[in-house]
Amino acid sequence: MKSLADLEAIRNQMLEKVTLRKEGEDEIRIVVGMATCGIAAGARPVMNAFMEEVAKRKLANVTIAQTGCIGMCRLEPIVEVYKPGEEKVTYVKMTADKAAKVVAEHIVNDKVVAEYTIGANE
Repeated sequence: MKSLADLEAIRNQMLEKVTLRKEGEDEIRIVVGMATCGIAAGARPVMNAFMEEVAKRKLANVTIAQTGCIGMCRLEPIVEVYKPGEEKVTYVKMTADKAAKVVAEHIVNDKVVAEYTIGANE
């Protein structure tokens, strides 16, 4: 960064990225539990896998966020998927490989991966 113009260009690039991720009617949210319990159980590679898979598939309507403790530490890493007009789906004991399958099946093909959900584990 050598000038005010460079700073302005960086600002505009970042604003474009934020605008792409703006919530809309078709916005899908993937929320990864990233409290100490989640991180200790492997949530960081899971979150990275979601980010890589969404970027690879160029899914502009998907936002990936992190949250604190979801409250079921024994089932970490936990991921919640929010799709407009549908009930939240909670995936438990996630791995990076499972994250890729959730994006392919649930996010892209609209089929919940039932064997990874909290209901299958309880």
